[in-house]
Amino acid sequence: MTIALAVVAALAGCSNSGTATTAAPSPTSDTQVTTERAEPTTTSASATSHAEEPYVLGSTRVTGSTEHATYDVGIPQLSGGDPAVTAEFNESMRAALQDQIDGHQGLDFALSDGYSSGASHIGRHVVSVEQITDWIAVPPGAHGDSLIATVTIDTDTAQPITLGDAFTDLDAGLSRLSEQAAKILPSTRAGESFERSGIEPTVANFANWTASPEGMNIHFGDYQVGAYGIGLITITVPWNALSDVLAPGMQDVLSS
Repeated sequence: MTIALAVVAALAGCSNSGTATTAAPSPTSDTQVTTERAEPTTTSASATSHAEEPYVLGSTRVTGSTEHATYDVGIPQLSGGDPAVTAEFNESMRAALQDQIDGHQGLDFALSDGYSSGASHIGRHVVSVEQITDWIAVPPGAHGDSLIATVTIDTDTAQPITLGDAFTDLDAGLSRLSEQAAKILPSTRAGESFERSGIEPTVANFANWTASPEGMNIHFGDYQVGAYGIGLITITVPWNALSDVLAPGMQDVLSS
């Protein structure tokens, strides 16, 4: 299971140590579930896809504390469809939150819901979702930071899709994303003076991405392509700009 993230996290149930557990929530760990039905999608019958009902994207609220962190975060969770797909997606999101809880680096901090909702897409062959979480030091500093995690699952195989899976040659794919970002970013709030180190062709710079029918959405974190005040920046690289570097069949999956 591979999770694309800047600084991220997810968790099924949390004990006071911040580790995932399947036991009933403790007094400092309260999980509440809310769901919203996504637009119904059609899943074709195949040897690896057994969904007979639409996937439903909802959220699970996870609260608790560890030595360094307190958290009250709603994380995306999937239901319906192929049980193997929903299990893989939910485990990925919960593991991402746990990584964030554990990533204290000696600092005390609080995690809460981000100031905006992340992108999400449920297609015929893919489920792709962005999670945005707010991080703030305790005691608070000047401002907090937005932390991003993304999970993309192939619903035919119930396996995550990484950048390495998406491109025939990872270096060629990263170079193309960097070239396209340089063309698109001047039209965003980052402007002509965007931070070019934030689009160098590295996995770290393009780790946070989601699929959509229009193209590959690239989600840039705070400070990555400009000052904190510009907020989070997302660009969409059209599929026709990537088609010659994508792995065979990948465009059909990701654009579904």
